[in-house]
Formats: sequence, C-alpha cells, structure tokens
Amino acid sequence: MKKLLFIIMTIMSITCQAHEGGNFIASNILENMKDGDKAAILMVHFGTTYDDTRALTIDVINDKVKKTFTELEVREAYTARIVIRRLKERGIEKHNPIDALLKLKAEGYTHILIQSSNIIDGVEMEALRKDVASVEPFFKEVRIGTPLLYHVSDFEKVVDILKKECPSKGEIVLVGHGTYTPSTASYAMLDYMFKDKGANNFHVGTVEGYPSFCEVVKQLKVNKAKQVTLVPFMFVAGDHANNDIAGEWKDSLEIEDFKTDVDMKGLGENTNIQDMFVDKIRFLIHHKMIDIVDKKKNYAAGAAAH
Repeated sequence: MKKLLFIIMTIMSITCQAHEGGNFIASNILENMKDGDKAAILMVHFGTTYDDTRALTIDVINDKVKKTFTELEVREAYTARIVIRRLKERGIEKHNPIDALLKLKAEGYTHILIQSSNIIDGVEMEALRKDVASVEPFFKEVRIGTPLLYHVSDFEKVVDILKKECPSKGEIVLVGHGTYTPSTASYAMLDYMFKDKGANNFHVGTVEGYPSFCEVVKQLKVNKAKQVTLVPFMFVAGDHANNDIAGEWKDSLEIEDFKTDVDMKGLGENTNIQDMFVDKIRFLIHHKMIDIVDKKKNYAAGAAAH
C-alpha cells in the first residue's frame, strides 16, 4: 500500500512539474557566451506620465534589478507610444523596445534578457514579442520572460502576498486593466483562486474586460458587503487608477450604497511582487523557452522511435 502511494505521489509530482515548466528547458545563457559577447537585461514597462508612481514602481524595480544582477547591463523601454511622446514633451526621454534593442546592438550587446512588468499574457505581451521578433536576428540570443501571472504557481504566490498585505477593511476589490482577448480569463482565475483559498472577501474586476464592474457588484451583494476597499491590480497607479478606479468605480459603488475607500498603490510598490519579477529574470538566465513547433516535432520523432 505504501509503495502504491509512493508511486501515485511521484506521478502527481512529475505531472505538476511538467504542467508548470514543460515549455522551458535548462540552459544558462551566460555559460553559452563566447569571448567578446556582452549580455544585458531590458526591463520593459507600459509606462506612465505620473512622476510619483513611476518613482515608486518602475524606477524601484529597475534599480532592484541592477543591484541584483550587477554583472549585467540593465536598460529600460516603454511600450506606450503616447506615454513616450508626452514624456518627451516634458524633456524626459524613453525608448520603445525596438529602439532600445537597436541601441544595445549598436553598443555590441549580443545576448539579451527581456523582462516586462506586464501583469497577464495579453495584447501587450503579444506586441512585445512581435517587436522583439523584428530585431532578434541581430543578436546571438534573445529571451523574453513571462508576465507576473503565467504559471499556476504565480497566481498562488500573488494570492498569498495580497491576502497578507492588502488592507483588511471590509471587502477588497482588485481592479485590473483587462483585455478583449481570451487572456482576460486570468483575472477570473485569480478571483476563483482567492475564494478557493478561503479569501471570500477578495474580488477581482477589470476596467476593460471580464469580470466587469457588474460582476463585482453581484459578488459584493451576495456577501452583503457594506465597506469596500478598491485596490489597483496594475503595476503602476496611473491614469486608470486615478480616473477609472478612484473616479468611476468609487462613484458607482457609492451609488450602490457601498462605503468605498481606495488604496492608491500600484503592484510595483509591493516588494514581494518586485521580488517575483526578479525571480523571473533569474529563472530566465537559467532556462530557455522551447519553441512549440520544435517541441511537437521532437515529440513526434520520439513517439515514432517507440
């Protein structure tokens, strides 16, 4: 019986490992470098025109990465072209990913690790991958890290962090940006996981996706909530946090007779969330994502051999 239980637990462990990391293989990018090669980390952010939240989030994570990976050059890029333009009008220069990568190429960098501060694997990640693909042939190797929520373990870590650190006043409503693509399901998964772990006073909504404001209100009414605290589920507390969350969402909840507060902090201010991104870079140094086409070919070849 004990032997059977051991076998079952072993199979479950292997299954979980394959599910979580099956699209990566061990490969140290630094050990693959030759004499004359140079490596750099490119931190990619959506960006913000709010100087205060940028100083508390983007600047902090960039600095933490520099202090953690002292042997590597660290640069940054913004993906929001409108933010780049508005900052330039104020004399603040920010590069988009393509320009930042071309600059690194011109300076002789051959191996690039790219880590974004995106929350989900949505349209921003899709656009980043397309930008990178257009200049990738100029480098010996380029690796792109995963967003905050990617593996199931990422969701679990975020739930554990926020359960401990979010304000305890009444019902907690985390409001993300949202998206029109199927990846909006990431927010619903996070909401489900909070409740699965016993945090029934946590709810997840989005400004531009699902769950929407209406779904959140339904859950609040089921819980017979009176006090609500809105928390931006975004890396920076910028336009959406100030206009949509502290503005429209707060006003609308008060119309529904909920006493509403706003905890105006971006996820990027949370040191544990920052550490999750640092860990993703550390993982990226030692692991390479498998191209799905190659993976299927290798699987087919292995199946044919048997």
